[in-house]
Order: sequence, then structure tokens, then C-alpha cells
Amino acid sequence: MFCYQCQEAMQGKGCALAKGVCGKQDTTADLQDLLTHTLKGIGAWATEARNLGLATPDADRFVVESLFASITNANFDDEWFINAIKEGLAIRTKLRDVVRSKRGSREDVSCAETGSQTPRGGEKPILCTDAALWSAVPQDFASKAKTIGFLAVQNEDIRSLIALLIFGLRGMAAYTHHAMVLGYTDDTIFAFMHKALAATTDPAITVDQLTALVLECGTMGVTAMALLDKANTSTYGEPEITTVDIGVRNNPGILISGHDLKDLEMLLEQTKDLGIDIYTHSEMLPAHYYPAFKKYSHFAGNYGNAWWKQREEFEKFNGPILMTTNCLVPPADSYKDRVYTTGIVSYPGLKHIDANTNGYKDFTPIIEAAKRCLPPTQLETGSITGGFAHGQVMKLADKIVDAIKSGKIKKFVVMAGCDGRMASRKYYEEFALALPKDTVILTAGCAKYRYNKLNLGDIDGIPRVLDAGQCNDSYSLAVTALKLKEVFALADVNDLPLVFNIAWYEQKAVLVLLALLALGFKNIHIGPTLPAFLSPAIANVLIKTFGLGTISNVQNDITQMIG
Repeated sequence: MFCYQCQEAMQGKGCALAKGVCGKQDTTADLQDLLTHTLKGIGAWATEARNLGLATPDADRFVVESLFASITNANFDDEWFINAIKEGLAIRTKLRDVVRSKRGSREDVSCAETGSQTPRGGEKPILCTDAALWSAVPQDFASKAKTIGFLAVQNEDIRSLIALLIFGLRGMAAYTHHAMVLGYTDDTIFAFMHKALAATTDPAITVDQLTALVLECGTMGVTAMALLDKANTSTYGEPEITTVDIGVRNNPGILISGHDLKDLEMLLEQTKDLGIDIYTHSEMLPAHYYPAFKKYSHFAGNYGNAWWKQREEFEKFNGPILMTTNCLVPPADSYKDRVYTTGIVSYPGLKHIDANTNGYKDFTPIIEAAKRCLPPTQLETGSITGGFAHGQVMKLADKIVDAIKSGKIKKFVVMAGCDGRMASRKYYEEFALALPKDTVILTAGCAKYRYNKLNLGDIDGIPRVLDAGQCNDSYSLAVTALKLKEVFALADVNDLPLVFNIAWYEQKAVLVLLALLALGFKNIHIGPTLPAFLSPAIANVLIKTFGLGTISNVQNDITQMIG
């Protein structure tokens, strides 16, 4: 295997042993590479189909689901990927046949099939690699996978940009999938995914062409996050300032983790009046901010912290756990029988709950299991406050503007992104504690667990930590900044008293970064390390063009960012 898509890449270079740091086996990593290779072929033929005015619903769905399943800590199941590859090959072949039928000839075949530089008839080739055409039986998958990974791209900078694009697409797919589940889609997102995947197969593609696609990925990332924001708020209401209990009750409980609000809604409905409490974990915490969920008296509170503490916290929860999306840590045997997966999440040996053809999921097995369990063991007491999405913050706009004008608020610090298990991430807690008391933290994602339980106080009633929600709600922070730019009649959003110190871990954070760059934000600091997939030359382009920076130590960074 060779995998370097997350921040934990071994030695800052990549995981290349029998198992990655995340717990993913080498066979799984290879199958993910092979599935991505299959998606490139689907992208090529879907793009051709779209050019002919043909709809590609199967390809749209499959590409989104498969990209999402390949994100870090989502799916560890070889059998799932083998079945997906076989389904992908069938979709690709069907698309190819439909395109040929529409054109009435085989004049559209790629140069990989003819062995020439252009197809017969002199038409422009679809692509010049076997990505659109390879076929194999499952016993050939392993050998094929070893020939098509990222390291097969010899040019380091081309490889780096392809990786940046693919990982951005995986993040985009996650947000697109959440919106799809709620019935919201945008065809321009599907079309871009297909086009971008197909482009990575062109052996003649240049650095400039790939750079343009990466920047376009950021623009489409904004579209995807805006779509999800619309899907969530249209379905569940605008987030409200909410105080969330972090203690426990005396009833048996079910813990739900991940990001999928539809799964939470179905679970809450199915557990009404059963004497079972529902607790959120990690990125599901912001569900408490939506008005639609406040009617459920058994929606008890939030249990635990960020994803990487699962082994300790799942053990103590005592009841069943439902993983709706990433991030799943390979479970310990002591509680493995209490973990259920759904959607694109899968792990060998865990019980999986599928949706029916209407998208409904029957959570009876989890509910029955909960009835036999003890109540959760208390981890902590107290509460945390959140719900500061862009709509809610704008309701406080007058107060915020007055605080800025009076000098009571000197800076906003965006500390969104991901948390992780590296000891070096204590930096973010120390940074938050060291910030001057006239600064306000804007956050989203599980990075907030480093400081959302600290007593940082408020400024004239404005909490010094404003939590917008899940990682996708980084979009909400950007909208807030853009609206403040209008309020102050500034020519450039970078003239705001706003700095970025973002923690990253996986591919959704990659997409968020590209989206922020597309919106014009500059001088963003990311950490705890730069992505391993950025070549020195590509990293230098990002540094020179966008002012991208890394963290050093708390005092130096406070001085540089805050002054």
C-alpha cells in the first residue's frame, strides 16, 4: 500500500506498511486505489455522455458514494470495495455502450483502445489511458491495484496536484452525499466530479491545467457546502444558540456519531417513548442546534469528545453506538459487538444497517440491544454552548459591529477543522488559552473539542468561542466573514480583523481549504503539519500565491497572527 491522504501519514511521507496509522489494511488501501481508478473511467464516459445530452444518474450516485467511502476512517471492508469495483465496471461499460450507440459508431473510442494517438476518424480522444477501459475479474484486482496508485505518476508535481484534486473531490463527495440524503442535488457538482476524474487520466496534462482544476474544485466546494447548508436548514431549521448537556441520565442510551442528520432523525423517531436516551458524539454534537430536534425529550446531550477518543469513550458508554459516517476507529473487542454501521461506513465483523429503496432505515436491532444495556458511565458534567451559524451570528451583528468599533473585539480567529490523536495537537488548546481576551474564536468541525470546554468567558455577552457546527459549517464561517465585509464596506475580505489557524486531518478539511482559497481568503495557517501529498514546488506555489502558512509554536504564532 501507499496512502498519504491524511495528516497522520507516516513520517510525513505516507503509510507504506501492512497497515496504515488509521488501522486500514494494505489490501483495503489498494482496493481504494483501484476503485478510484475505476471512477476515472466512469468520469471519462459520463463526461462524454453529458456532452451528448444524456443523463447519468447511476454514475452520479456511484461516484459520490465511492469517493465518500474512500475518505479516511470511513470504510475498512475489503468485500465492500470489491463489490463496488464490480458495480463500477458495470456502470462504466454501460455508459460506454450508451455513448457509442448515441454516436452510431465506434469512432469515439479512446487512443488506449486503438493504440494510436487519436481515435479512428481523427476525433479528439476521450482519454489516453486504460482508466476508461480496463476490465478484470476479482482475482486480478490485487495485481492491477499495484500498478495504478499515486506513485505510478512519475512527475512529482503532477502527482501532487492529482492527489490534491482527488482528495478535494473526496471531501466534496462527503458533503454532496449528506445533501443527497435529504433530497438536495446540484448537477453542476456531478458534472465537475466526472470532468475532474477524467482529466487525471490524461498523460499530457500540465501543471497549469491541473492547478486550474484544483482551484475550480475549491469553487465547486463552495457550491457543495452551500447546497448542504440549504439542505440542513430547509429540513431542520436555522441553527439556534443552544446549551448542550454533557452529563448523563439514568436510562439506557444509544450513542450516534458521524455527520448524517437524517440518520439521527430516524433514530429519534424510532426511539420515542421507549425509555432510551439518544446522545451525540463528536461531529454529531451540532445536531442539538437545529430546532427540529428540540422536540425530542429523549435527545439527552453530547457524550465524549472528538473521534480519536472512541476506544476509551465507547467502552464507557455501555450501550450501542451507531456510526453514520467517518470517523470510525477500529473498535476494541470489548465493545465491538455494540458498534453498528450504516451508509458508506463498514468494518469487518460489525453489524450493518442498510436503507430500503425509499431511504428508510430500521434501527430495531440497535434499539433492542440498548434495552439490555446499562446507562452510560458519566465522563463529565456541565454544558457547552453552540449554534452560531451565519444566520444566528447575523442576528448579533449590531452587537458584534459595536464591539469591533469600540475596540472590545480586536480579532476573530478561525480555528475550524479536524482534531487528531497526535500529542502535538495540544498546541490548539494552548493557543486558545493564550489568545488575548479581546479575541473571539470562530470554529466548526471536531477541532473545537480542544477548547470548547475551556472557560474563556465572553465579550459583552458574546461568547469567546462561537461554534458554527460540523466541518461543513466552515462555509457558515466564510459567509459570516463575507457579510461583515459588506457591513464594514471593505474592498477585500482580507481587510477584516480575521485570521485563520486551521487544524486538518482528512479530505473534507482539504476541500474546506480549497473553498476558502476560492472565496479569496489568504494567509491561512494550517497544522499541525503540511499535507504529505504536497510536493515542495506545489507547496511553494500555495505559499507564494495565497500566503499559506504552517504553525510553529504558540507564542510565535500569537505574535504573528494577532500582533
